[in-house]
Amino acid sequence: MRLVGVDGEQLGIVPTEDAMQRARTLDLDLVEVAPNADPPVCRIMDYGKFKYMQSKREQEARKKQTVIQVKEIKVRPKTDEHDLNVKIRHIRRFLEDGDKVKVTVRFRGREMSYASQSGFEMLKHIVAEVADLSKIESAPKMEGRTMMTIVAPNAQKRKIEKPEKPDKPEKPAKAREKAPRGAEKKESPPAEKQEER
Repeated sequence: MRLVGVDGEQLGIVPTEDAMQRARTLDLDLVEVAPNADPPVCRIMDYGKFKYMQSKREQEARKKQTVIQVKEIKVRPKTDEHDLNVKIRHIRRFLEDGDKVKVTVRFRGREMSYASQSGFEMLKHIVAEVADLSKIESAPKMEGRTMMTIVAPNAQKRKIEKPEKPDKPEKPAKAREKAPRGAEKKESPPAEKQEER
């Protein structure tokens, strides 16, 4: 087998027993790196430390990933204008946070007879209201009794962190030098009694 040392140095082709002996003397592990190579490549390393460092790297990579969620907003064909504006505000907030939004129009009973027209108009209105923040990822389409579309944010945005509040100004030095109120009261009553006599 071809042996690689602890620091990555090439130790040449050595018998398996010799490689295992070298690993034992260093109190490390002999790990097969490339089993399909001719001859197979093994490396002397601390395998526990290697696995730990690998898991730390994967954890760091997961932290840096941005998770995009798909939020869902449901409306009805007869949703009032005010309620629709509230839903549009929610959609805008989700898009600003970097999430995709699935907008669903649900139809009941006889509403299905004019579903394609009323549902399409409602989705068109909603998409037009959030057009400055989003692009259409999935065009409006019917799925059973619902019509849906998916809008995605134009660019990945993070939540804007609120600026830190300035520290409170310190009280003037004079205010700190004053004696406690209790001490002043204790001193004053004897003086008053002396004046009365």
